[in-house]
Amino acid sequence: MTTLIINIKELLQVRETSVAKVSGAEMTTLPTIKNAFLLLKNNLIADFGSMDQIPQVKTDKVIDASGKIVLPSWCDSHTHIVYAGNREQEFVDRINGLTYEEIANRGGGILNSAKKLNETSEDDIYQQSSARLEEVMHLGTGAVEIKSGYGLTVEGELKMLRVIQKLAQNYPITIKATFLGAHAIPREFKENRRGYIDCILNEMLPQISKNKLADYIDVFCETGYFTVAETEEIMEAGIHLGLKPKIHVNQFNSIGGIQAGVKYDALSVDHLEVMTTEDIIALKNTKTMPVALPSCSYFLSIPYTPAREMIAAGLPIALATDYNPGSTPSGNMNFVVATACIKMKMTPEEAINAATINGAYAMGISETHGSITIGKKANLIITKPIPSYYQLPYAFGSNLIDTIIIEGQILA
Repeated sequence: MTTLIINIKELLQVRETSVAKVSGAEMTTLPTIKNAFLLLKNNLIADFGSMDQIPQVKTDKVIDASGKIVLPSWCDSHTHIVYAGNREQEFVDRINGLTYEEIANRGGGILNSAKKLNETSEDDIYQQSSARLEEVMHLGTGAVEIKSGYGLTVEGELKMLRVIQKLAQNYPITIKATFLGAHAIPREFKENRRGYIDCILNEMLPQISKNKLADYIDVFCETGYFTVAETEEIMEAGIHLGLKPKIHVNQFNSIGGIQAGVKYDALSVDHLEVMTTEDIIALKNTKTMPVALPSCSYFLSIPYTPAREMIAAGLPIALATDYNPGSTPSGNMNFVVATACIKMKMTPEEAINAATINGAYAMGISETHGSITIGKKANLIITKPIPSYYQLPYAFGSNLIDTIIIEGQILA
């Protein structure tokens, strides 16, 4: 299948030579070609350039993108799409004055989701999750990371990871699986933290490794959840079994989680709503990608990741949704990009870089995703006719997507 897209008003994120990520001042540069063409062969990008250089090739389909912007699909590196039910009552509780932590302390939050998941069949969880996955694909997401962490039992965690595996098998979108058994201490281990950590290390991890159910390991390193020492112990065990760390840190407090992530060469450290000067310094000149989740800040009314300070310090930033039932019941990366511009004062160029090439890096797929580069996956967003790509974050409430292409196929 050969598809030729012609008369593209502007082709974004063009990289002749693929880069792994962009950092600091590099994030302000978004390479583009105006009045461009893009050639797709099967599921890969085959060629691109300006219209006056268009090759003479036999095509199966020609798409006229006059007045439209084309860019690589979003890479959402932090989600919890697999879950059961919802937590809409907690949404109302927060409106009535309870904090996220107060809700968690009375049995809500993650423990609420764990109870629902363990009471729900695997088939039902798959059906609920597949509907969410289809929704985010139509919103322009072409690669997604999905975490476990709402089981908090051996069977519950395995069930979630099997659902993630089944989604990856049944949909064309690239999916990475992350084991997050260390999401919270379950009720039955309230007086026996060590017992639950031993369950993660000695029961969950060996089965996950044996059945190849995860790519990454995650820990919620936060006051009231898992300490830095516990986080390091769990990361070490995962690394021993071939799982690279991606960890939750600095959502509510700075307790040393970033330093622990850097120490163990974590692929990413995610949330970062509370950042100290020491945290920013710890991330400089490392291979660890800082990931901001602005729609979580929006939904919980908590601080936003200090993007300007971090970029000024030379750091890269990726953007992701944190799609989950409690703190971000949305997988809309378009809203994430807009919110990063509006609330975090990122420029459109920085935000698009953060949601494409840097998002791919935070999933370990920057060699195949995140930019318009020959040989990369043909995963694309074609907008409706718009004045410029600034319209994407500016018109934050509008659906500006005309066509989604994933693995070279137009999404119906």
